[in-house]
Amino acid sequence: MTEYGRGPGSEPWHPGDPFYGDVGWEGQQQAHVGQQAAYGGQQQHYPQQPQQGDWSQGQQAGYDQQQYQYYGGQGQQQYTGQDEQQYAAQTQPQYHQGGWDATGTHGHVPYAADPGDPYGQQPVAYGAEQPDLYGTPDAYPPPRPPGRRQPEPEPEADPETDWDPGPDQGEHAFFADGDDDEDDAPKGRRGHGDGKGKAPKGGKGAKKKRRNGCAAMFVVLVFGGGLGAVGYYGYHFYQNRFGPAPDYAGSGNGEQVVVVIPKGAGGYTIGMKLKEAGVVESADAFVSAMQANPRGKGLQDGVYTLEKQMSAASAVELMLSPKSRSNLIIAEGRRNTEVYGMIDKRLGVPAGTTARVAKKEYKHLGLPAWALNRPNVKDPLEGFLYPSSYAAAKGQKPEAVLKGMVAQATAKYQELGLEKKARALHLDNPFQLVTVASLVQAEGKTHDDFRKMAEVVYNRLKPTNTETNRLLQFDSTFNYLKGASNIHISESEINSNKDPYNTYTNKGLPPGPIDNPGDEALKAALNPTHEGWIYFVATDGQSNTEFAKTYSEFQKLKEKFNASSGN
Repeated sequence: MTEYGRGPGSEPWHPGDPFYGDVGWEGQQQAHVGQQAAYGGQQQHYPQQPQQGDWSQGQQAGYDQQQYQYYGGQGQQQYTGQDEQQYAAQTQPQYHQGGWDATGTHGHVPYAADPGDPYGQQPVAYGAEQPDLYGTPDAYPPPRPPGRRQPEPEPEADPETDWDPGPDQGEHAFFADGDDDEDDAPKGRRGHGDGKGKAPKGGKGAKKKRRNGCAAMFVVLVFGGGLGAVGYYGYHFYQNRFGPAPDYAGSGNGEQVVVVIPKGAGGYTIGMKLKEAGVVESADAFVSAMQANPRGKGLQDGVYTLEKQMSAASAVELMLSPKSRSNLIIAEGRRNTEVYGMIDKRLGVPAGTTARVAKKEYKHLGLPAWALNRPNVKDPLEGFLYPSSYAAAKGQKPEAVLKGMVAQATAKYQELGLEKKARALHLDNPFQLVTVASLVQAEGKTHDDFRKMAEVVYNRLKPTNTETNRLLQFDSTFNYLKGASNIHISESEINSNKDPYNTYTNKGLPPGPIDNPGDEALKAALNPTHEGWIYFVATDGQSNTEFAKTYSEFQKLKEKFNASSGN
């Protein structure tokens, strides 16, 4: 017995049953505590008590013995009032007051009509004759149990407006031929004309076929266009990802172009510069050609004269050749006046243009703070146009070229740590250290002389120097003052000139550098010898410099010089 007081009986079919369609069939429906009476029209409440005996078998047997009738051959079962009474008598237990038995009723709860039950408005005694709710012509047939239900018949097709194409030729048979013979229409369907299910020519079926043919053509066009687009973009994707990079053929079209390659540029950056100038077709092609060339890693920054529409390989070859290089080369020890003239010629501007720009704009060209506001300096940029190779071509402005040179000198001086090392060398500031390096560069004849020459400078600057009384006595400073390179200077001319750059008449260092020292002169100034050198003489008047520690040794070297020069 279930918790609702009813066992899993037969499948309820009466629409008045509140649990009709609630929890499923096949003998698994659970009755609800206090279920509404399906046949008496009154609500009943039953306590949960064990049921006496197993009446489910009798109930099912009674149900199976009922007779069925059918409506109009449609396979729907009809139940009469008599059948209903027999069913109720065979399946429902009897109740007695205060408990369950086969004769009485439950004595604690009165029967009341369920306002939600359309069939319970007239109270009828339990087990009495029930009214036939399906006896009128307009009533719906009684519902059938799920196990005995049959599918609804398909609606009849309208012969004038409908034609069923059949399961294999549905409404969206896009690839159907619009000119098919009417015999292709599926047989056995309700059609028009001969009653054999054929679609009439020129009728709605033919129109549908024509529409389907257009739809099929549309699908083919769209599908074909999609395949074409996929193929096009797929090809370009493959070419961009895996194919060779675009490249010109040949060594150019004869149209020359100047390309400036910045310092520190890598292969791809160089390739992009060349592509922008129209020299190569793609940067990737240039990178591949540079990597394939054994000397490709030797490409440097600078100015190159190339041709437009060159193959990447020919561009690499030409850039490796000196013929393409048009860089401005600043040699070690060049004075600024020489550098300004070289820039004018390279840029194609009037002589003196770069010198005027340098004089006017020197504070805005990138000089370090310790190089500014130096008194008595003839050219604030002297010593800061670092010896190297620079891009300089027509179309550039002088200030752009000067900025590049100053930037390279400033970076080099910072790299060498001039600020810290100047104090270790008993100098006031790094500007003086650059000045020492410029003197070493001007007076030294060979690289072997540089460290000894640096020691000479430091020894003569010492307060304890009694040999020259802190006078440098360098011809190079006087020549800078005069803008000349004559080493034959008379004593009267030297002694009469009191210019700060005249180290014969002024103690200590000149106001500033006298040229642009190179890397070796700078390193020599940072690391001089410590052998006691205080004198030096170019005994052959050119490149052979000899050093002395005492004045007497110096006199001997001087006599040797006079003898070699015929004096």
